[in-house]
Amino acid sequence: MSHAGAPVGGLLVLIDPVARRLDGESVRIAKDVLSAGAAAKICLPDSQEEFARALARRGHRQPVIVGDDRALVRAVGLLHRERGLGDGAVSLIPVGQLGSLGLARSLGVPLSAVAAARAVLDGAVRTRDLLVDDSDGVVLGDLRIPPVRAAPRPSGPSVWSAYRSLVRTLVPPGARVGHRLRVEADGQVLVDVDRAVEDLRAVPASSGGVMEVTVRLAGGASLRVKAASLTVSGSDFRYRADALVAGPVRRRTWTLRPGAWSLTLPRG
Repeated sequence: MSHAGAPVGGLLVLIDPVARRLDGESVRIAKDVLSAGAAAKICLPDSQEEFARALARRGHRQPVIVGDDRALVRAVGLLHRERGLGDGAVSLIPVGQLGSLGLARSLGVPLSAVAAARAVLDGAVRTRDLLVDDSDGVVLGDLRIPPVRAAPRPSGPSVWSAYRSLVRTLVPPGARVGHRLRVEADGQVLVDVDRAVEDLRAVPASSGGVMEVTVRLAGGASLRVKAASLTVSGSDFRYRADALVAGPVRRRTWTLRPGAWSLTLPRG
């Protein structure tokens, strides 16, 4: 930040197409506030490919993402893969449906376009920990392997819906079905495939450079540990990394990287 508060190299304002479609007024407000307070290059990508190209050509400008949680995760993931997270802070102006802004809220970003834009201009840079998996995917806030639930009816022809149809024949509708997984934290086995995992959650801890891992087992028992790495393997499973669902996979390792990225937040 310069002495006056505005970023020294100017801003690259990337406006997600979903944000433009859902809330053009908030987008306009964000553009006006940012342009009045700093040298701002406004980019309106129409696809993820254009979004990635614009971010890669940012030069010394500070990236400002106008969009929802998915847009922020996409930007941080792209910067991580090009090894650009150390170049400077990322900023977010949340625009989207309320249900798509849970990560922004948990990170401390104001949900008001005006307040978030002002934080870009005169806020403070905070370093954040990052979970990185062995396929170079990132998790900014919340990693989950949720329970599989028996659905009342198939959602369409696919391998996944066929699997759900099989589940419905074995368990009552709405019941939770445990995963048969091996869960290791820092190389130590927490749970093996002989015990059903109902739910798993991992988040960066508030301090200490570790993640907090909670494993809930079928029957109600749960395990809680802190670790720098987490490996899950076994039968095919899907997982939710922030706002994105990935998989199915049979093995995945996440490693915590302390202070790997920075986010601009309001002072105080």
